[in-house]
Amino acid sequence: MTSARNQIIALIEQDRIPPDKMRAALSITKVAPDGPSWRIFIDYLLLWLGGLALAFAAMFFIAYNWNDLGRFAKFGMMEGLIVLAVLAYWKLDKDKVAAKISLLMASVFLGVLLALYGQTYQTGADPWQLFFTWALLMLPWAIIARFPAIWMLWLGLINLSIILFHMTFRNALWMMFDSEMDMLWSVFIFNTLALVAWELLENKWVWLAQRWATRLLAVVSGTAITWLVMYAIFDHRQGDAVTALIWVFWLAGLYIVYRVKKPDLFMLAGGCLSSIVVVISFLGRHMLDHLDAGSFLLLALLIIGLGTGAAIWLRNVHREWSS
Repeated sequence: MTSARNQIIALIEQDRIPPDKMRAALSITKVAPDGPSWRIFIDYLLLWLGGLALAFAAMFFIAYNWNDLGRFAKFGMMEGLIVLAVLAYWKLDKDKVAAKISLLMASVFLGVLLALYGQTYQTGADPWQLFFTWALLMLPWAIIARFPAIWMLWLGLINLSIILFHMTFRNALWMMFDSEMDMLWSVFIFNTLALVAWELLENKWVWLAQRWATRLLAVVSGTAITWLVMYAIFDHRQGDAVTALIWVFWLAGLYIVYRVKKPDLFMLAGGCLSSIVVVISFLGRHMLDHLDAGSFLLLALLIIGLGTGAAIWLRNVHREWSS
């Protein structure tokens, strides 16, 4: 089924809506936001900005007054803020955005408290342990809140833990790759599994139906596998057919899911970008050995041609979905 926006656009293009009635049609179908919609948007925007401002203000206040505040004052302030944020979530309507933002602030304050503990007592723990512990401790809040923003924070902490872990323990998992390749494979596998799980659970839990979250996971997953393929192209010691085959399967899965199952133009555009980057990298690796002007010109023309072809295909797909 086409969206209300596409239906209104089609009616306007067919001259079925008079010019003097266009604004009323857009307002009735909610395609153009009306006054109450703008007020709700501004209300949510100010709520988000206020919550984030309060969270960052607490961090900067402690950092700026580090030498003037005592140890117990710092811990008391952060613990008090966590308690207040949790109490706000408990008192407010659990389904309201304000309550969920309160729990998000509590999650941020928890990370500040852990950082404060590590800086005060100098435990000697590796950096990845801070973020992993933070993610582990805030996991119950993420489960209770049922809020995509908190889950994105949790997934971001896990990704950061993976990156810092591989920076600390080089060649710790797979000895056939170097540390950076190992890290990229871990990031790709984790985010791909998270994306698959999110898409499958979206049909069961309505609160997961936030396309920005799945798109963010797809961007991280696609960036990692594209980077791995580029490693395989430019470094023969690390290049193998397995990486290219996994990339092809990733592209095929992206096409099947977001072209047929769940139409999403953003996902298809990401697949086109990854394909262009890999193709140009492969051709550049074999054409620029002598660094002649003709090769650069040919590559530039190929980039223009591939980009134009991808744009035309995406436009045709969009028209097909809108018809």
